[in-house]
This record gives sequence, C-alpha cells and structure tokens, in this order.
Amino acid sequence: MGSVLAWMALLIVCGVGWRLLTPGGVAADAMRRALTTLVYHLLLPALVLTTLWSAPLGSDALRVAGSAAIGVLAMLGLFLLLARWLPFPRPALGAAILAAAFPNATYMGLPVLETTLGSWTRSVVIQYDLFACTPLLLTIGVLIASRFGESDERPTLLHTLLRIPPLWAAVAGAILSLTGVPQPAVLAGGLEMLAMAVIPLMLLALGMGLRWPGLKASHPGLLLPVVLAQLLLMPLVVWSAARGFGLSGEMLIAVALEGAMPSMVLGLVLCDRYRLNTTFYAMAVTLSTALSLVTLPLWFALLQ
Repeated sequence: MGSVLAWMALLIVCGVGWRLLTPGGVAADAMRRALTTLVYHLLLPALVLTTLWSAPLGSDALRVAGSAAIGVLAMLGLFLLLARWLPFPRPALGAAILAAAFPNATYMGLPVLETTLGSWTRSVVIQYDLFACTPLLLTIGVLIASRFGESDERPTLLHTLLRIPPLWAAVAGAILSLTGVPQPAVLAGGLEMLAMAVIPLMLLALGMGLRWPGLKASHPGLLLPVVLAQLLLMPLVVWSAARGFGLSGEMLIAVALEGAMPSMVLGLVLCDRYRLNTTFYAMAVTLSTALSLVTLPLWFALLQ
C-alpha cells in the first residue's frame, strides 16, 4: 500500500501546487469546480453504470451498504450527543458532525481500494457510497446542516436526491445487472475509457480543495475528536458491523478500509450553502487527509 499512497500523494500535492501557483491564472477553486463537475456529471456515472452492470448484485451488496450506514449513523449519533455539551458555536458543531460522520468513500476510497486489492473493489466503493453514505448525506446530513447553520434555506430532500447523476446511474446499473441484460462490447469499452479518468482527476481535485486556514479560526479543541472519530473510531465500528453481517476475507478488509477514509471533501458544499463553519470543515478535511496517509497503511496491516 505504501507505493500506492505515494503516487496518490503526488497527485494530491500537484493539486495543492495548483492552489499555490495558479498556472495560467486559473484559480484552484475554479479548476476544482470544473473537474468535480465533469467527474460528477459524466465520468463517475459512467464508472458506476459499467461497474454495477457487470457486477453480480447479491446479499453482499446489502451487507456493504448496511455496514456503511451503521458507521455513519453511529458517528452522527455520537456527535449529536456531544454537541449538547461542547462549548462551541452551532455552525462549528454542525461542520464537526458532518466531518466526523461522512468519509471520502469515493474520491479517496476508490483509488486506495482498486490499486491495493484489485478492480473488483469498484463495486464495493459504489455500494458503500451510493447505497448508504450519499443518501444519508443528502437527507440526514442536509437536515443537520440546515439546523446548525445560519442560512434560512430549508432543504427539499426528494428534489435533492433526484438531482444526483451517479445515483441514477447506480439504479440503472443495478436494474440491468439484476435483469441479466448483456453489456454491448462497444458500449462497455466507451464507458471504461471514461471511468479510467475518474481516479487521477478526483485526486487532483482533492488536492485543490485542501486548505490550511489556521488553527485559531478552526477550533482546535473540536478538531481533534473529529479526526480521531473519522480515522480511528469509524473504521472500528464499520469493521465490527461488517463482521456481524458475515463479511470476511478481502471483502471485510475492503469495507473496513472504506470506513477508515478521511472526511468527505464535498461536505464543503453543504457548509457553504447552509453557512456552517467552512474554515473548520476545510481544516478537518486537510488534517484527516494528511493523517490518513499514515493511518490507512496501519489499518491495512492490522486487517490482514
């Protein structure tokens, strides 16, 4: 895993370098939005569709999604409980809840699992994220953001869910797989070419989104429990749930590693939209991503 994380770190550093140097005068935030829009609306749906279409969907998919949901819900419950006693502003607490509960399951999980365990883990990543994390983020996560934030906007959850291209691709891929419709070779080749671009572009966008806004503005006393929960407690909960559901071997390792991913970068969008403490969230993403380069190999060694 060390060599895998090394080249991943190199791509992330290239994204950070773009933020510092702004080649061609194109700001990192503008470039990141362009890349993530391309990935979100075209490349990732292609990856999701071709993966689920060709992957057998059985009880393991439910076990993966169930393990992910238990991990997310456990962290949400823990930090909602802590929020009653922690002496921090509500926008910071809301950002902390999201940062502790929602992992970077696709943007970081896909390259780690695919290059470490093999291409079969694509379906694990998709099931973990799109069947559990994303629906929970866009329902419970959005509700938490609207309650703790300073925005007057109130979410329309069904409308939000219907505007997720990868989720539509997941539904289509699952239906085609379950009904046994064969995947035409020409279409499969085109989808695979689009899918191959997802990992490098996601890692570059991840680096462009990392920021170090300063400890004072990001409540360091709240930052530590968030990072510990995301990198240490979450994988333990997910591993326990997956074992309880009967997963074993490399499948158990893959699901537990998904739980060990750092905080989700896309949570910044919710923080901006509902006026949570974006500075805190950016700091949590940056610190958890940097530390995950150390904790992920440790988890991999322990799980083996």
